[in-house]
Amino acid sequence: MINVIDDADERQRTAHEAWELAQRLLVVSARLVGEANELVAPRPYRDGYLTSRGTFQKFYEQQELKHWIDQTLGVSAVPAAPGIFYVFRDEAERSAFLASRFRRRLVAPRLTPSAALYEEHELLLQPLMAFVTERGRVPQVGELAEGARLVELFGSVRRAFAVVERVTDRGRWAAIAEERRQDLLVYLALARFDGRPRFAELGAVLQGDIKGLAGSYARACRSADELLLSIGRPELIDAACRESPVGKLTPSALYVHESALEALPVPLRLFEGCARGYLGRVEGANIVKLHRTEPKVSYLSYPDFDADPHPALAEALTVNLRTFSLRVRRYAQYRNPPILHRKEAFLAADHPLRAKFARLTRLEEAKGLYADSARIGTRDGWAAVLDAAGVACKGHRLVRAARVGA
Repeated sequence: MINVIDDADERQRTAHEAWELAQRLLVVSARLVGEANELVAPRPYRDGYLTSRGTFQKFYEQQELKHWIDQTLGVSAVPAAPGIFYVFRDEAERSAFLASRFRRRLVAPRLTPSAALYEEHELLLQPLMAFVTERGRVPQVGELAEGARLVELFGSVRRAFAVVERVTDRGRWAAIAEERRQDLLVYLALARFDGRPRFAELGAVLQGDIKGLAGSYARACRSADELLLSIGRPELIDAACRESPVGKLTPSALYVHESALEALPVPLRLFEGCARGYLGRVEGANIVKLHRTEPKVSYLSYPDFDADPHPALAEALTVNLRTFSLRVRRYAQYRNPPILHRKEAFLAADHPLRAKFARLTRLEEAKGLYADSARIGTRDGWAAVLDAAGVACKGHRLVRAARVGA
């Protein structure tokens, strides 16, 4: 918490001493400029402020804080959240952590009617299937505890996986490999901002991913650079928003629930990844707004998204990807905050709550409650529409409203 140290030289000494003690990871945090307006009657002091309690606070811009850490410790810090950075001792661990941020959750193909050889060695082949699902490639012998045994029984790990392919959907394995290749390119594209590590600095598993999925590090970096350059074209971002299989599209933006980010087209994953690479994870944000015509990404917090049929917006944090300036707006104390409708539109098709949310939307549409879209966007406006229709929301059900005096 370097923001409470009023002497600039002592701040640096403290960071150096903490770095000397850190064996694998150092976490550095400070308050951001957007929080300065929370102080009551602050007084300028040195390069910060004295609070009404006489304590010191130094506020940073996100990029200013990263630059200070990088310059002070001589290591490139990784944004974990607004105002919080991770500093890794080992470049291989840093690279593996960054790559893991963009690796999607995938499921291995279902088994077809099984062959006798697979049935005989199913327990031995399961870890191999799990590895290929996670990494998108066949492992080297030493990457699996069962590797030597697979070579003994099948001749090679690749031949063992050929047995798996014969009893599963071969096309799905090819799709997994392509999805993992895309995940890898997203990581490498975003790694360019801090300077990509040399191939030799990467961990063995990540090196294996690059060789297995892209052929070579040079080829992977070229593909990543082409992808990164493409998102600088507003028309491409707009087209990707219009064609996205997930999210709620409006004239100015695409809104997506955090759980559906990995289902976005690659250009939008990279667009959002640029913002997340700058900020880290925004605590409490569950809806992401991808602006269609401006280089901006907003992280919106709806604390009761799952339980409230029409949750209210509590906070919005917007990052401009051209200037890297942050804007924070807090709505928690607003008497009449914005609210959400059609919650299922923000979710992926397989989300467990999508059907429940969609049923409520159909009922509300049937009652004509969405006729005046400008009116229903706030809590008070929506309450007035419900009252006029004589209905109320009880959980995710629409019920007849109780009449006063009835």
